[in-house]
Amino acid sequence: MKIRLRRWFVTGAALAVVASVVFVSGAFAGANESSTFAGRGAPAAVVAQQGEGDEGGVDEIRPAPGAFGADVPVTYQGPPPSTVKKELIGPLELLRAGEYDLEAGTVELPLYRGTVRSDTVWYILTDTSDPDEADSLGLNFSPKLKYGDVEFGARTATLVTGNVLRFESGTVDFGPERRVEAGGEGDNAFPPAVAEPGSVGSRDYSPLVKVTNTDTIYNAPIISMAADAELREMSESGEVDHALVHDKVVGIDFAERTVTLSLTTGFSFARPILYLSTDANDPGVAALEGATFAPGLQDLTVGGDDGAFSSIERIFIAANGPVGRDNPQRQGLSSALADGRSPLNVFGGIPTIATDYSPLWDANIYAWTEEAIERGYRSRNFEEFRILGLAVQGWITGPDGARFGSSGPIINCPVAFRLL
Repeated sequence: MKIRLRRWFVTGAALAVVASVVFVSGAFAGANESSTFAGRGAPAAVVAQQGEGDEGGVDEIRPAPGAFGADVPVTYQGPPPSTVKKELIGPLELLRAGEYDLEAGTVELPLYRGTVRSDTVWYILTDTSDPDEADSLGLNFSPKLKYGDVEFGARTATLVTGNVLRFESGTVDFGPERRVEAGGEGDNAFPPAVAEPGSVGSRDYSPLVKVTNTDTIYNAPIISMAADAELREMSESGEVDHALVHDKVVGIDFAERTVTLSLTTGFSFARPILYLSTDANDPGVAALEGATFAPGLQDLTVGGDDGAFSSIERIFIAANGPVGRDNPQRQGLSSALADGRSPLNVFGGIPTIATDYSPLWDANIYAWTEEAIERGYRSRNFEEFRILGLAVQGWITGPDGARFGSSGPIINCPVAFRLL
């Protein structure tokens, strides 16, 4: 059984998969998010769904409208509190540099042109270590990025004439074909038997870039290294060639210098979010994520996410959550591989919810114990502290009974949109 996946994680040689929330392409189709905002900005429904693949469109997350079961229809309700104070409940753009299509589950971002030695490089900007730059450019502010400047953790670049970044190192080969093959069917589909990335960075490639003129660190994933003529042809034809561009690219507008990328859905403290998934520090992770293998991220330290000098934040992934396509509790890797829907992973802090946001997510894979399953405790998790509490109580552990905690892989997932 062969499958093509968009966003998954794998740990090292054993390919012990972890996953960010999956929107799949090919057999399962690309991400498809729809949202209806009714009445003075109040969200009538926010729907995260699989799209138009072999499995058909299926709702993943649907926060019910406040008017449901009430005498006051949504048209008479006021705007969501997030329009008054961004930390409160309601939809909110976090990566404000983008234009969103929630029905298609995509974001259109500026496409920047730079150079690395004699080569052209095309990249996007999503996060920065400078709060003023974050405000002025519509990026996410992440103070933790300044700790990414270790060894190859961050490349260096110089701002030159024409507002162009001249990168000192780091290239990406988009030529390889991504291959993912499941390890079996149903409950035995996880982990995959084959996972080979579709884009591979050089040893010194990292999405993080330190601009020497300003001493600022940016999250600047490479999207393409194609020549101008190749991108122009792709733009005019409307045909995306993933041998030339990142696997998340669904559209190029060369004239406007923009790129449209597919988004992924997750949870952060019980709120559904959309985020980009661009790079991973493990080739198997990158393959299953549909991301670039970025060896430079291997030099960053995992664990200790709430301690001093940490550049990462945690993502929690269920290895054996509840299964069943119509099960409202479904979650996790086994379910995702069995039914083609998202594993619905849980993120730590994001902007407006916490102060320790980083786009570099340290994968914490967990497994429900046999006793927890027998007692009927297994259910969908939405937020970090419930998961940590279950681990303290012994109802979840690391995979195969291992110690709960970091599993090793880092995935570059800049958060884009808070749906609630």
